[in-house]
Amino acid sequence: MPTATRLNGIPEEDRRISPQAPGSRPDLASTPAQKRAAANTISTELQPNTKKAGNRPDEAMAKAISAFSGWATGTGLKTVDTTWEKQVKTLLGRLDSEKSALVSAATILVTTDVDRGASIKSIPSSLNSY
Repeated sequence: MPTATRLNGIPEEDRRISPQAPGSRPDLASTPAQKRAAANTISTELQPNTKKAGNRPDEAMAKAISAFSGWATGTGLKTVDTTWEKQVKTLLGRLDSEKSALVSAATILVTTDVDRGASIKSIPSSLNSY
């Protein structure tokens, strides 16, 4: 059996089989610019809209809790309201974490690229004279 070296990928027999969306690629998912754009979308669209949507039922819920005060329904509504607030807070925290991870990944990718390029350029080579 002949042997060969592939520098541009993993041999088919060594690839891990995993489901992928149609049109997706098994390599790096996005560029640093795309990661920054995604972080910006989280910051300017998803977080403010989630916060706004999360606060929407507050006024109506407060009125309903007050109207049913002393009844089991009032207690149930208060529990639902508390749970809702916790879920919104958790979701906003998750969005913030994802945003931070995207920004960090973009920075790490660029920094690593620059560092590796500098390391490679610092190695003396007779090819540099051509």
